[in-house]
Amino acid sequence: MATTLTSECNLLAVPFSAATDFTDLAEYCDRVATTLIECRDPALKTALCGRLNTCLALLRPTLNEPIPPHLIDGFITNDLPDVSPGFEPDAGSLCDYCLALTQILNGHALLPETETTLTGLLCELVWYFAADLNAPRWIRTADGIQVIDGRPA
Repeated sequence: MATTLTSECNLLAVPFSAATDFTDLAEYCDRVATTLIECRDPALKTALCGRLNTCLALLRPTLNEPIPPHLIDGFITNDLPDVSPGFEPDAGSLCDYCLALTQILNGHALLPETETTLTGLLCELVWYFAADLNAPRWIRTADGIQVIDGRPA
């Protein structure tokens, strides 16, 4: 009987290293978070969290580095994006996130509902982070290429 690899297993097999472009790492984080939020298998959740942690740890030291020359064209746009990445959870979710973090900081044991809430927080933060990393930084204008207001160059 042949084993069929699921998309989750494929995600766990994606190779990456410190040499991987930050844009690829950010997209991978986004895909893992999307899978993680829908995952019901505790062992798979643990594996996905481990991969996400490793990927984020590789991204962290690169955040203040200039964009590599071979990626710059991907950050130039002809039109301003209609929507900027935003972190805008609804009030109920935001309150739940704060309550869950308070419980952890106070050293309480994790309830299943708290684990679910923290998974939601982690995923929303990762999606925001990945979208922000891959957002355009420059716009082509009649006066040449300009920095988009509010974006790091």
